[in-house]
Amino acid sequence: MTPRPIMSERRVSLLGAMLVAIGPVSMALYTPAMTDIVTAFGSTQAVVKMTLTLYFGGFAFAQLLAGPLSDVLGRRPVTIAFMLLYCAGSLLALFAPTVGVLIFARFIQGAGASVGVATSRALVRDLFTRDQSSRIMNLIGIVLALGPAFAPTLGGLVLWVFGWRALFVTMLLLGIGVIAVVYFAMSETVIADRRRLNVRALAGSYRDVLSNGHFLTATGVIAGALGAIYAQATFLPFILMNGLGLSPQQFGLAMLAQSGSFFAASLAVRSLIIRVGADRLVAPGLATILLGSLGTASLLLWPPSFAHVMVPVAIYACGIAFVMPAMSTAALAPFTRTAGAAAALMGFFQMGAGLLMGSLGALVGDTLVAMAVFIPMMGLGACLSYLLHLRIRDDGPAAPVPAAQSCAAAAPGPRTARTVIAPTPAMKNVP
Repeated sequence: MTPRPIMSERRVSLLGAMLVAIGPVSMALYTPAMTDIVTAFGSTQAVVKMTLTLYFGGFAFAQLLAGPLSDVLGRRPVTIAFMLLYCAGSLLALFAPTVGVLIFARFIQGAGASVGVATSRALVRDLFTRDQSSRIMNLIGIVLALGPAFAPTLGGLVLWVFGWRALFVTMLLLGIGVIAVVYFAMSETVIADRRRLNVRALAGSYRDVLSNGHFLTATGVIAGALGAIYAQATFLPFILMNGLGLSPQQFGLAMLAQSGSFFAASLAVRSLIIRVGADRLVAPGLATILLGSLGTASLLLWPPSFAHVMVPVAIYACGIAFVMPAMSTAALAPFTRTAGAAAALMGFFQMGAGLLMGSLGALVGDTLVAMAVFIPMMGLGACLSYLLHLRIRDDGPAAPVPAAQSCAAAAPGPRTARTVIAPTPAMKNVP
């Protein structure tokens, strides 16, 4: 009898990519409309920027609730509940009479969409580990970074044809689609245990995660690398459209420079993981991120042009593709019962880094200066976190083996304390 996961690697990859996509797509789909919304409500750029900032805030902080709730109540019901919240926020934004209501609706949207990042990564940790996990994280990472790049192109087209309110109709349809796929295609991977639904248990989960050096350092790499994508989403619309004169449609097409670079690098990474392993790709990826950071920092020295802004952005995005699979797997590897909490914290730090840098950039006033200062800071932070990760990587305890890979527990032959692992719902025995 050979145990196997209740969901295949392919299904988990597709589900994870879909769940991850809803958050960044909902953020970036909206960005081409920001200048139109300023005019529609007779508002200011600073106020309309809050629709992005509060979306970030809802997304970042709500993960801290969604992740541990999915550990306690199950991945499926929590995902559906949060996506219903996302749909409610989309409806409120669609009919928002004032910019204040729109800001609140975007916060609700962000809170609902946050479940995707936490649940998708927890699903992977429930069922897979090592390079198999890294391959899935590679695909999830593709969608997570492609979303903010491709969505402005779609958003620009919808805006051009139907107007800015139609963007929220698109988001509502996306939310309904995600709920349907989760209901019909996602299998539950944890046992619900409502006895753990209390403040002490939830706080204990986070205490265990935050006391793990492997998690903290790997997450620091992710926050500096992928978090820059979200910070750039608050800078680039105003640099490219207001500073360089691009139209919303041209802006959407311009963001393909970022997504194309990341997509090409991710395809290469998928092949390289099989040949050399995911861990060996991190160092060259961080070197590429540093190169992109230097190019962005040079905006302080020379006047901006389209190439001067977007070539460093594309280089940075290329480096992210090499870093994410191994670091995502490393961050979640030490956890089994609290994988949802760990995935939530990882997403919180990642989104929180983008929120922090975007907010600081708004305080600076000059968006070009803000991007030239804060994006290189994030790249340097990712590199320093990786150096710390290397120092402690070999000192900590071995990562637990997920139930989906505990084949020894079901295999015949002598058993020892190292191989006897109780079956869980993440396993299914087949002949």
